[in-house]
Amino acid sequence: MFTGIIENLAKIDSIKKNKKNLDITLSSSLTSEFKIDQSISHNGICLTVVNINESHYTVTAIEETINKTTISKWRVGDLVNLERAMKIGGRLDGHMIQGHVDQIGQCIHVETMDGSWEYTIQYEKSENITVEKGSIAINGVSLTVIDSRPNQFKVAIIPYTFEHTSFNKLKKNDHVNLEFDILGKYLSKMISNYK
Repeated sequence: MFTGIIENLAKIDSIKKNKKNLDITLSSSLTSEFKIDQSISHNGICLTVVNINESHYTVTAIEETINKTTISKWRVGDLVNLERAMKIGGRLDGHMIQGHVDQIGQCIHVETMDGSWEYTIQYEKSENITVEKGSIAINGVSLTVIDSRPNQFKVAIIPYTFEHTSFNKLKKNDHVNLEFDILGKYLSKMISNYK
C-alpha cells in the first residue's frame, strides 16, 4: 500500500525486452536504501526491485502491466515518481493507494494559474468515477479532484508538488496512470450489480 506522497524521482537508465517482459533499470538518490524484493511505486505502478547495482536498480514489468499502464511509453532519460510502501504506524498524508493502475488517462488541458497549475484529465468510459473533493492518484501522486464530470476531472497542483514530481514535465496530450479511490470503486461496483 502507498499514500501518494512522492519521495523522490528516478531516472530511467535502460529498458530491455526480456521475452514479453521489460527489465527497466533506474537510478535514484534512494537506491542505497532499497532491497531486492521490495515493492516500490513508479508513476503509480507497483513494481518489485529484482536487482541492485550501486546507484542503479532494476524492476521487471510483465505483459499485463505493460498493457494496462503507460510503461510502453517510457523512454530512457524520463523521470518517474517514486514512493516506497507505507509503514504501519506512520502518518497517512495522502490516501490509500494500491499501486494497481485502473486505466490510462490523457491530459487534455493545462492551465497556469497565479501560483498553481490546473490539469484536466480525460479517461475512457468505465465504472471508475471521481467526485469533487474526492481522491485520485495520477502517476502515483495523491491529489484532490476539484471538478468532476463524466469521464473527465480536474486537479490543482501546488508549487511544491509541481517542483518535486514529474508534473512539471506533464503537458497536453500526455498519457498518465490513473488509480481511482478504492472506496469509490467498491461503491461503483455495488451499484452496477444492482442495475
